[in-house]
Amino acid sequence: MEIYNTILYQPLFNAVILLYNLLPGTDFGLAIVALTLIVRSALFPLTVKTTVSQRSLNRLNPQLQALKEKFKNDTQAQSAAIMKLYKDNNVNPLSGCLPLLVQLPLLIALYQVFGAGFKSESLGLLYNFVENPGQINSLSFGFLDITLPSAVLALITGFLQFTQLRQNQALVQSSGQQKDIQTINKQMLYFFPVMIIIIGWNLPAGLLIYWLTTTLFSIGEQIYIRKKYKD
Repeated sequence: MEIYNTILYQPLFNAVILLYNLLPGTDFGLAIVALTLIVRSALFPLTVKTTVSQRSLNRLNPQLQALKEKFKNDTQAQSAAIMKLYKDNNVNPLSGCLPLLVQLPLLIALYQVFGAGFKSESLGLLYNFVENPGQINSLSFGFLDITLPSAVLALITGFLQFTQLRQNQALVQSSGQQKDIQTINKQMLYFFPVMIIIIGWNLPAGLLIYWLTTTLFSIGEQIYIRKKYKD
């Protein structure tokens, strides 16, 4: 936990306060948007690598299943045939794991940082070169109190999450996913956005701004990947 705080949590917290001090209007909501975009942009190459790797693996799935059936009574031959399939198609089955392992702690830290930004006691974590604003202005964009729940933002975030999940399914559906995985994805298409609305209904609006921003960024990523890496 100490390593997590030193390497991720505290630097990100200082970054959002620094942006809050530098951006016009002392708008913490704007600082949340800015830092989210900065972090997601830095993670963009890893996200592309993960998505492209997953698509490549999905496209090989029919051949993979055929090999498993062909060598179902010979585990050693099955493993050798599968590795040859990956090698012949220049696919590394583990290539998508590292980017995910890097991204998840960062995104979790961001979420916690934006929650802590509302608490004045958290300002004791500031570095010497980051000015202490004393108290965070809770009014964002001139009309939104980011410390209070916002039903409108929760609904918008849920809708955008539905759009992003549907877009993601379209991105990989042509690459040979197994039927059981496709079924799970279809269920998640409706379940996850509803859960986001339910959870977000009582969350501070500042956290929903983060969620909404990162979802919009993901939609943009998927549009780019779909155009750049056409089948």
